[in-house]
Amino acid sequence: MRKFYSVVMVILFLSQCCGCAAVVVAGASGGVAYTLTNVAYKTVNYPLAQVKLASHNALKNMGISERDVRPIDGGYRITGATDRLTIEVELEMITSKSTKISVDARKNIVVKDKATATELIDQIVRILQ
Repeated sequence: MRKFYSVVMVILFLSQCCGCAAVVVAGASGGVAYTLTNVAYKTVNYPLAQVKLASHNALKNMGISERDVRPIDGGYRITGATDRLTIEVELEMITSKSTKISVDARKNIVVKDKATATELIDQIVRILQ
């Protein structure tokens, strides 16, 4: 129990001093990480254009309808939706050969769907490979 409280205290400390601490979850998700606000993210070793195309295909394969695609600073924001979720995929060019994928899947302003966000990233990675 003491170890649990120590871990909680470290996480709370990091969230206060770093602004947006991240937790890495390894395993089936292949190292997809999450911010404290449950936004899943992963950097892949593929150029932005390839990741954008793979993202469109992954959304389609998962039955998520694409609502909007907008350029953002250094990348794109793709917005999609299901009957129950709003999905935001942000693609940010890190270098000419690597891209950061961030996925925010939410039911409402408070409730997030981490499993769907993780699966979408996993699908994007599978399409790229």
